[in-house]
Amino acid sequence: MNVPVDLKYTESHEWIRSDADGTLTIGITDHAQEALGDLVFVELPAVGRTLRAGEACAVVESVKAASDVYAPVAGEVVAINEALTSAPEKVNEDAYAAWLFRLRPTDSTAVAGLLDGAAYTKTIADE
Repeated sequence: MNVPVDLKYTESHEWIRSDADGTLTIGITDHAQEALGDLVFVELPAVGRTLRAGEACAVVESVKAASDVYAPVAGEVVAINEALTSAPEKVNEDAYAAWLFRLRPTDSTAVAGLLDGAAYTKTIADE
């Protein structure tokens, strides 16, 4: 299982990368895409939408199931990966390159409370 150590994670299987401009790039983990199987549809949040931490804000759908994607922290959506709307399979090809949306966090320190790679690895091992 691929769990890059330079990212943060949630128990609901989102990965979070802190970007140099203060925004966060968010996607679903390799574990999540593997559990879902071949993705056939991705619904992304609207740019400008304000999210609460833990709020369902996107949907990834596979041939097996649909799954909500949750905001790891509160903030405003500043970008979406529009390429995924016509090619959702890119998430299956490389879950860490195929980000879903970017968020400008309300509290820049909130990311520190998320799981690191070791804690996330333990979480998925316990499932």
